Amino acid sequence: MGRVLPTGQEDQELLLSTRGLTKTFGDLVANDALDLDIRKGEIHALLGENGAGKSTLVKMLYGSLQPDSGSIIWRGKETSIANPAAARHLGIGMVFQHFSLFEALTVADNILISTDNPVSRQRIAQDAERLAQSYGLPLNTRSYVGDLSVGERQRVEIVRCLLQNPQLIILDEPTSVLTPQEAEGLFETLLRLRAEGCSVLYISHRLDEVKALCDRATVLRHGKMIGECDPAEETAASLAAMMVGAQVEKVERDHDGALEAAGEVLLELSDAGLEPESPFAVRLRNLVLQVRSGEIVGIAGVAGNGQSELFRLISGEVSAPHDQIKIRGKQAGGLGVNGRRRLGAAFVPEERLGHGAVPDMTLSENLLLSRHASDRVAFQRFGPLGVVWKSMLTEAMTRICDAMDVRKSTADPAASALSGGNLQKFIVGRELDRQPSILVVNQPTWGVDAGAAQHIRKALVDLAKSGSAILMISQDLDEIFEIADRILVIDDGSLREAGAASKVTREEVGMLMGGATAGMRTSTPSSEENHAH
Repeated sequence: MGRVLPTGQEDQELLLSTRGLTKTFGDLVANDALDLDIRKGEIHALLGENGAGKSTLVKMLYGSLQPDSGSIIWRGKETSIANPAAARHLGIGMVFQHFSLFEALTVADNILISTDNPVSRQRIAQDAERLAQSYGLPLNTRSYVGDLSVGERQRVEIVRCLLQNPQLIILDEPTSVLTPQEAEGLFETLLRLRAEGCSVLYISHRLDEVKALCDRATVLRHGKMIGECDPAEETAASLAAMMVGAQVEKVERDHDGALEAAGEVLLELSDAGLEPESPFAVRLRNLVLQVRSGEIVGIAGVAGNGQSELFRLISGEVSAPHDQIKIRGKQAGGLGVNGRRRLGAAFVPEERLGHGAVPDMTLSENLLLSRHASDRVAFQRFGPLGVVWKSMLTEAMTRICDAMDVRKSTADPAASALSGGNLQKFIVGRELDRQPSILVVNQPTWGVDAGAAQHIRKALVDLAKSGSAILMISQDLDEIFEIADRILVIDDGSLREAGAASKVTREEVGMLMGGATAGMRTSTPSSEENHAH
């Protein structure tokens, strides 16, 4: 790949440069002598697979990590960025993919404690809400972060960064939990900031938005700088190929054929509901849903409309009246997670660290924790009361990593040592390894690279082809239209049927996501669809 700069950018003033920047972790060279130039007033994409070294690089630019060698040059002067406070003082702001928020504090308090200049809580709240509203990312600064959805927490991070008036903003997967309308609003804001001379270092695996938004792109692969390009002159496929070193195949799904071949109902909600557990939680009401054997049902929706509550209700993290939820024809509303797993269900939550995996435990230990009692016997030498047979557990962990192409620096690392995409592949693979009859997955490819996302989506399609029922909650409409056979929308705790993926349009789904009720369908398949089943 050659070095190509958009017209007129060659003469732009350099804002930040790195020369020979290197960072190692044991035997792993995460960043290998990287040279990067970011110009004033440009949106610069940083692309690469999960584990390519993007997060390590930007953490050094933000002072969260220190390089082993090389230099960082800010506005023409070599500098040392000792910590994030020093980065903010220079004019560098960052929004992390994994949020750095205190769940027990309000939105206003989280913003206040990250502010370097003394200011009142009331002023912070007013400024944050005004700024959030202007960006189309509304926030209630009185809300506790622990009660917010992932999408709402992302809004807090973005607003908190913008309140610092940075000269360089580092955004790590900023649109991964935004609707298309919210993303468009963010893009408008970024273009306005660029026009005012602010620079943006933009990390995203959504290559179409990189093409539309970014002036230049730098590609990393295995810790090395592959080169630069003008994204507008590339295709999404060519950008993906630069990242992984090979062509990324598109997942093929015969949506109409899958609907015609769908079998018995394996997961069913009947007038299910859930009362809010806090003043800021979403109440679920009158949910009706059927997912059949061989079918992938996608749930679309704006963040914070009940996706997390729906996942918890179906997974058994909260209970419901026994007859409101059926798994393989058996009443399961009163069962917990293990009880539902014993019926053949598997679950992948949206938050990888802390919910999907214990950060400080190894992959094999996390695998053991996730298996219900009957599964654990397979890893125990003398039955249910025996000791864990470590070799069998390690063998299963290795099998999962090989099947899902999980890249790790040691044989059995802690979950927190993996990149976000590699941990996601492990968690999805851990559930697929059980060959479940039903899989409920929340945000399956949030923040993973193009190659990893296609790997996960293909695994879901293959599971459905084997006869399993899949319920996929996702805020990525491209993903939903690519692999879901039927689409429903969750809005303010209610489910609405959008229709077959091959027949409904993105505009129709977007209107339902925005609360439109005209032409609204019920959340149960029509009589004709049932007849087809």
